[in-house]
Amino acid sequence: MDKSDARAAAFARRKLAHETGQGTAGYLSEVLAGYRGVPLAGYMAMRTEIDPTAAMEEAAAHGPVGVPVIMDAGQPLRFRIWEPGCAMIPGEFGAQIPAEGAWMEPEILIVPLVAFDRRGSRLGYGGGFYDRTLEGLRAKRPTMAIGFAYTAQEDESLPLEPTDQPLDLIVTENGVLTP
Repeated sequence: MDKSDARAAAFARRKLAHETGQGTAGYLSEVLAGYRGVPLAGYMAMRTEIDPTAAMEEAAAHGPVGVPVIMDAGQPLRFRIWEPGCAMIPGEFGAQIPAEGAWMEPEILIVPLVAFDRRGSRLGYGGGFYDRTLEGLRAKRPTMAIGFAYTAQEDESLPLEPTDQPLDLIVTENGVLTP
């Protein structure tokens, strides 16, 4: 199976899970509670992504939380400080980003995805943004990547490339998986 076929199948599974209201951030909040104050970055859910906002709001009460900003194709992401209720504007690909604010560097990333496997592999949207970003951050210091997804997004075998960065944890609406 190539990546485009794997993405199409995973998008269909994710859409069904999203439409049936299967996802909450409860387990994600529990995981993040063990890292209070550690700089982290989440994401603003788009389309049928599982929404991490509730967990991000809780984390923001204890330390800096950022959201990704796409700077340019082929470049790593940067992260702008986000706070509940801050002014947001559309960024690249329609993702909401803070209208203004300081830049930050996370030590934990909550990573959106299209599919995952129990080995910690992730299939993203194909732009390589998170892979480049994680590679750069991990070259500086240990950086935890938490995949956040519906259980239905699990796949037994994903087509991978040498540049794909692994997930350290996978959090679903049903619990936490450690690769």
